[in-house]
Amino acid sequence: MADITIIEGAGVDAIADWLAGRLVAPGAVTIPGGSTPFPILSALIATGEVEWIGRAVWPNDDRIVPEDHEASNTGKIRALLAPEGADVVALAEDADPPHFALTWLGMGPDGHIASLFPNTDPQIGDARAVRRLTPDPLPAHAPFDRITLTIPALVDTDALLFTLGGAADKRAVFEAAVRGANDLPVARLMKAARARGIPVTAFA
Repeated sequence: MADITIIEGAGVDAIADWLAGRLVAPGAVTIPGGSTPFPILSALIATGEVEWIGRAVWPNDDRIVPEDHEASNTGKIRALLAPEGADVVALAEDADPPHFALTWLGMGPDGHIASLFPNTDPQIGDARAVRRLTPDPLPAHAPFDRITLTIPALVDTDALLFTLGGAADKRAVFEAAVRGANDLPVARLMKAARARGIPVTAFA
């Protein structure tokens, strides 16, 4: 059984401190896009406790836009971490993701993780590590096709971290997924993580 820890009320600095403690050893990481991770990443960089030089950093997913587009996750990650020496990897359909020291995920209120939306029917046993797909409906704030790591790639990791942003609706969906009370993408990922005994930490 996977060890699942839910931490309430933690701010940006507390999450950054948790990450600093988790990333004391070298190893690739995959991180989410959206608005939540970037203040945390900035705080993490400010601690000076993580060695970024040579560390591979993969986005969980991205919008199919140029890196200099405001909607590009990779572009934002590169702007923060490349100056620190990180090797930021843009997703490609033929990519071969590594084993991750940490998979850090966000989650939408519909239970999507990375760009694995409910309509995409993500499979625990997907034979591919990376897929290009189209969310339906397309989010109004980012109406683009996506490229994303699949469930097998995301759970090829030593640990899972979720940052839920303090939203009650997200927490309810997440807790239902932990119980196996829904079959949303996050629940499928949690099932795969549980089978592998991967520890899960969620900042709610």
